[in-house]
Amino acid sequence: AVALGLTVVLLMAGMLEGVFDSALRDNIRTSTGHLQLRNDTYEIEKMSLLAKDLIEDPQTLVTQVEALPQVQSVAPVLWTSTVLSTPRESSGLQITGIDPGDAFHDIVRQGIVEGEFLTADARGQILLGKRLTDDMDITVGDRVSLASGNANGSLEEGIFTVSGIYNSGFPSYDQNTVIMPLAQAQSFTGTGDRASSIIIMLNDREDTGSVAAALAAPGIGILTWEDLNQFLLQTVEAGGAFYYLIYIIVILVVAVLIANTLLMSVFDRTREMGILASLGMKDRQVMLMVMLEAAILAIIGIAFGLVLGIGAVFYMSKVGFDIGEDTAGLVEGMAFSSRMYPAMAPDQFVILSLLMLGIVVLVSIYPAWVAARMEPVEALHAF
Repeated sequence: AVALGLTVVLLMAGMLEGVFDSALRDNIRTSTGHLQLRNDTYEIEKMSLLAKDLIEDPQTLVTQVEALPQVQSVAPVLWTSTVLSTPRESSGLQITGIDPGDAFHDIVRQGIVEGEFLTADARGQILLGKRLTDDMDITVGDRVSLASGNANGSLEEGIFTVSGIYNSGFPSYDQNTVIMPLAQAQSFTGTGDRASSIIIMLNDREDTGSVAAALAAPGIGILTWEDLNQFLLQTVEAGGAFYYLIYIIVILVVAVLIANTLLMSVFDRTREMGILASLGMKDRQVMLMVMLEAAILAIIGIAFGLVLGIGAVFYMSKVGFDIGEDTAGLVEGMAFSSRMYPAMAPDQFVILSLLMLGIVVLVSIYPAWVAARMEPVEALHAF
């Protein structure tokens, strides 16, 4: 029971560690980067195209950032909402204007499954996610309509050709994003050479603070990966507390089974308990003996549980759990893959093992007390 219970909680802990670590890593890699530079009046929820909310001269900032040795890639982007229409249906999406040469967008470049990736000077061409094209029955070469508000507040509509279809591995991203060259997005929205944000990837996440300090400038807001992934980090914290509640429930069930086993063992050995008591063993010593027996059972079970649990986590970290694209697509606002992989969490494994040992020993107090309360004469005449 101890081995099986510990295996279950270790696998759950590994799943929690793996899922949220990969979600954070993937969200940084596909969406937020380690740092973002924005105009300090820009609000991502509004996706404003007003000149006062956009970065005036993104190329100058890009050059400045690229000069820092800690920086891996720099990507100016322009965001706006749009409605994509075909002769059959429409869907509300987000336009992301990118510089096709930026390494940050390699995940899309490498995910092209039909057609071809964009070029910086491409006009009238867009990329769509495979999940979206499957839902709307769109193929490479089809012409679709995009309608968006422009910098003047009026409606802008254009006809674009689908030059490529990509599969990034993140259903929510693929379902909701229209990608076009940055110059085309700027022209379509009437924003000139401005950008919504500059996304920065670093060689080492630990350098975030020093790079942010180096880039501080009046009128420029600097957001770190922690600021940009606040919802995910809060979810991890809340999820961790909830999971620990489940861990304790599982461990308590195991502990009750162990306590029941010990209690039955005490009743089965009533005569032996009487003999020990008649030979002068004190109540405290009887209690310690039963509790030591519980601790030994727990330690043996924990040893087997660690082998089975770590083995299960290691195996599933290679194979993964497929939750399906439909389920993964329900998670909006973050990169969430349809396949989840557990990860090793040594600190959690140690804590859970000690928690299992502590609770098993704790619940063994009652069987130990029962054994210690037996009267020697009655115990010797039992059965």
